[in-house]
Amino acid sequence: MSHLAGTGGSVDTGSVVAGIKSWTLDRPVEMLDTTDFGSSGDKEYISGLKGWSGSFEGNKDGVPQTLAGSIVTLKLYESAAIFWTGSALLNNLTVNTGVDGLVNYGYTYQGTGALTTASA
Repeated sequence: MSHLAGTGGSVDTGSVVAGIKSWTLDRPVEMLDTTDFGSSGDKEYISGLKGWSGSFEGNKDGVPQTLAGSIVTLKLYESAAIFWTGSALLNNLTVNTGVDGLVNYGYTYQGTGALTTASA
């Protein structure tokens, strides 16, 4: 397996979000308990619904994306050639300002529907 530096990453919500320096993607799967009397005292599970959510953050670089509450086509790039994409609801914008640092923006999102990975 080849390694990949994160320097080619970016976030696109219809246009590239300027100043972003990191993003996260969580892809949980519900675990459905199928344990019954025949399980011999051991819990048993099957997989259920999948979901996805995450966040992205970075330094202020222009006007923030004011899309909180909007559904966008989100593209999370690992590199120019590899990205994850799907419809997502941007559900929070956080602005962090400190006297000793840069102004930072943070966004969280909740995926809605399918998430795919693609090569550009």
